[in-house]
Parts: sequence; C-alpha cells; structure tokens
Amino acid sequence: MTATSHSSSPSGLSSVRLWPAFAALAALWLVSLPLACLPGPVPLAAGQVFHALAAQLGLAEPPQDASLMLVVGQIRLARVCLATLCGGALAVAGVALQGVLRNPLADPFTLGISAGAACGASIAIALGGVAGRALSGLLAAMHISLPGPAALVAPAALAGALLALAGALWLGRGDGGFRRESVILAGIAVAAFLGALVALIKALNEESVTSIVFWIMGSFQGRGWDSLPLLLATFVPGLIAVALGWRALDVLTMGDEQAAQLGLNVGRARLWLLAGASCMTAGCVAVAGVIGFVGLVVPHVLRLVLGCGHGPLLAGAFFGGGVLLVWADVLARSVLDGGQELPVGVVTALLGGPFFALLVRRRP
Repeated sequence: MTATSHSSSPSGLSSVRLWPAFAALAALWLVSLPLACLPGPVPLAAGQVFHALAAQLGLAEPPQDASLMLVVGQIRLARVCLATLCGGALAVAGVALQGVLRNPLADPFTLGISAGAACGASIAIALGGVAGRALSGLLAAMHISLPGPAALVAPAALAGALLALAGALWLGRGDGGFRRESVILAGIAVAAFLGALVALIKALNEESVTSIVFWIMGSFQGRGWDSLPLLLATFVPGLIAVALGWRALDVLTMGDEQAAQLGLNVGRARLWLLAGASCMTAGCVAVAGVIGFVGLVVPHVLRLVLGCGHGPLLAGAFFGGGVLLVWADVLARSVLDGGQELPVGVVTALLGGPFFALLVRRRP
C-alpha cells in the first residue's frame, strides 16, 4: 500500500458527489465577492455597485461619479478580497493542523499560533518609531514602499507565530516524543501567557493601546489594497507548503508508525505542514489581527460534505473559509448604525464559541 493509494480513499466519496459540492462552493464564493460589496455606510444602489465593479475589472466605462470608484473599487472590493483570502487561509491552516495533530479541536486560535502572531505584531507596533523608520528606509532603498510600523508587523507576526507553535510543541512533548493529546492544552497555556505579555506591552506603552487592541480583536476596518502585499508575503508560501503536503496529511491519519512504514518522513512532514499553517496565520494576523474559530468551524462542516480526504478538504476549505469570513465581516459592518462596526473577530468568536463547546461536549 502506498501513500498515493491511501490519499484517494479516506474521503469515501465518489467524484460524482464531490464535483457538485465543489461547484456549489465555488459558485457561492464567486457570488459572494460582488454581493458583499453592496452593504456599507454610504448607501448605493445595486446597479451603481455592479457598474463600478465592472469598471474596476475593465469590463465597463468608469462611472461619471468618481467617488463610486473610490468607495466600491478601492474600499469595499479591497476589503472583501482581503477577507476572502484571510478566511481561506485560516480554514486551510485549520485543516492542516487537525490533520497533523489528529485532533478535531486544533486550529490556529486554540494552538496559540494566532496569539503568538498578535504578540509579535504588538511588539512591532510598540517599537514603531525608530526601528520602523530604519527598516522603512532600507525597504525604500530596495524600491519597496511601506510605512514604518507596517514594515515591521508582518515579519514580527510570523516570528511570533512560529515561536508560539514551537513553545506549544515543546510543552506537549513527553518522554516518548511528540504527544498530540497535550499539544492543545499546551497551546492554550502559551496563548494565555502571550495574552498577558500583550497586556503588559499595552500597560507600558499607552500610546500604542488603540493599535494593539485592533490586532487583538480583529478587524478589516481601514484596510485596502496596500495591505495585500503584507498578506501575500506569508500567505502564498504557507499555502504552497500545505497544498504540497496533502498526501502526507492523508498518510498521517493512519498513525505515525504506519506512516513511517509507508516511507513517509513523519517528523519532516509534520514540521513542513505546521510551518505552512503558521505562515498563513501570521499573514492574516498581520493584516487583520486575531480572528478565531474560522479554522475550527469550516473543516468540520466541510467534512460532512466532502469527507475526510485532505485533497478535496483543503480545496473546499479555501472556498468555505473565504465565504464565512466575508459574510462575517458584512455582518460586523452592518449591525451598528452611523458607520460604526463590530470587530470581525468578535463575530467569529460568537459564531465559533458555541460550536467549539459542542465539539468538546461530543468528544468521547
């Protein structure tokens, strides 16, 4: 038996059932992009929004009112695209972490990866000033234009995510090596410690409190196309790493001993997949802050439709996660009046918290 033969079997679903499910997910994903651009503090007719979107894509003449292109093309569409990519990244990371650890409760939030990325971003924000200007000058010499703090946030978030993951894995180790059962508890402990560290940073640097709170609660407010490079810098390598390891995820579900017997380097595959999931999470936190439970809810829902094969599951998670976070963001900016909005991290926590409790309750 080979890894290839196993990778096609775990789902237990034929392509006859998979293709309609994929078509429905892809159609929902595509439809969500323009529809999510309709709500906003500036009331616009659907025809105006669709005309501006078509003009943004070069499919129509720009509207006479230039403000439509600004509101729809530069603000709403950019925000929707960022939410789509972040949601897909968090869901794919959740699939990878649950597969590697063989634990249904694993996701970037519960493992402390999100908290580590937020802590790294908080330190970068607190440093800001001199360090940010120095790095910004270096990037300017390389013809890369980023504001000082933004130049620090992405690498700091990545470093924090990887360090948090390393801490959780180290705490979860036993005398016999890696213990999956303890990693979740270790991740919760790491997240609690890092949360306290972020609180300390806020107390010592009151000027940065507002910006740091943004990262902790999670929001796409004020984010535009200039945030896309920050996201893609870690999102793309992480997605490639996880996508290339989908067969290894299927083999790992059989257990470490049998996976090794099939020729898989278990340690290398696990490290590769965990690093990829951490990279995607760090990119999302660098752009939008901590957004929890997307990586927990989406994989479990999609397994009911797509089965447990990680090839279809990873692809479906990208679409499903994007749809979930886009509409969570729409809800976040539509509930309150007067242009005010809720942090999207609060919305996903309200949706995912009860789901997480149900999951714990149903575990044997």
